[in-house]
Amino acid sequence: MEKYNVGILGATGMVGQRFVTLLANHPWFNIAVLAASPRSAGKTYEDAVGDKWKLEESMPDCVRKMIVMDVSCVKDVVAKVDFVFSAVDMKKEEIKAIEEEYARAEVPVVSNNSAHRWTPDVPMVIPEINADHYKIIDEQKKRLGTKRGFIAVKPNCSIQSYTPAFAAWREFEPYEAVISTYQAISGAGKNFETWPEMIGNIIPYIGGEEEKSEKEPLKVLGHIEGSEIVAFDGIRITSQCIRVPVLNGHTATVFVKFRKKATKEQLVEKLRAFKGLPQEYDLPSAPKNFIQYLEDDNRPQVALDVNYEKGMGISIGRLREDSIYDWKFVGLSHNTLRGAAGGGVEAAEMLCKLGYINKK
Repeated sequence: MEKYNVGILGATGMVGQRFVTLLANHPWFNIAVLAASPRSAGKTYEDAVGDKWKLEESMPDCVRKMIVMDVSCVKDVVAKVDFVFSAVDMKKEEIKAIEEEYARAEVPVVSNNSAHRWTPDVPMVIPEINADHYKIIDEQKKRLGTKRGFIAVKPNCSIQSYTPAFAAWREFEPYEAVISTYQAISGAGKNFETWPEMIGNIIPYIGGEEEKSEKEPLKVLGHIEGSEIVAFDGIRITSQCIRVPVLNGHTATVFVKFRKKATKEQLVEKLRAFKGLPQEYDLPSAPKNFIQYLEDDNRPQVALDVNYEKGMGISIGRLREDSIYDWKFVGLSHNTLRGAAGGGVEAAEMLCKLGYINKK
């Protein structure tokens, strides 16, 4: 197949770097543009990143000498691409404005940012769970006045380790959950070299994260009404989000109540059997098995399980009855793969497969 030409907006940041590594040898996508702030524009990607390459993998050779473009020069970027991934690091209103500018210039935008997650006609999708929300794009195009251009976003990285379980268990009607997330430092775009104060430390606050952890699953589990996505109102979630000295991997401890009784065997079976359109279509980035359930009491562990299914799968364990809630469990997901850039790439594959993204 002829590859789609893609651009990465915010290519020099940590999530942008992860997009680069995932797309360097992608079977469907070709990196045509790397764009960043004006201070990086005109430099080679290698020089623009300098000593700020934050991933364990090396910078792919194919991008080292690419000249970085100015992300604000929309017409110049648009001329070279079929669609763009957005990982720009700006203020929220600036992100909303520039993503809409790209969409109105008739380029689909697949965004890792939170700016448009609560725009009513912007789909916020975990492709295994709610790919049907992409139908709202037709309504969004009417608002924007576009034929090709639109914005689609992926949800926050912290919800990936437990929202899939709620989706798998919908028939048992989970209605109340208490969640604590223990989040890796790469979620803040850092590693231990750039954030040495995190070594041996825990910080009990991540700005804005608890609201995202409580509210975003409700949009993912929601439905379309007319020209907007309506959040699911059948479950209440309260959360605490804590930064821990781990490089990659967000762990969640979850207590949940159900309206309908279920046995452990039924709950585990639903987790292991759960799949969605990415598995049906065998998308390049999709895990063969979306959720694994681990029987050992000491699993999931970041050291052993964070890279399950190349970081695109979800690991769940320690499912047991609770003395106050009905059940409790521990979930784990890779925050920069499933939770950020990898989830964005899978979303783009889904959009291509469903015909929302086409070559120009």
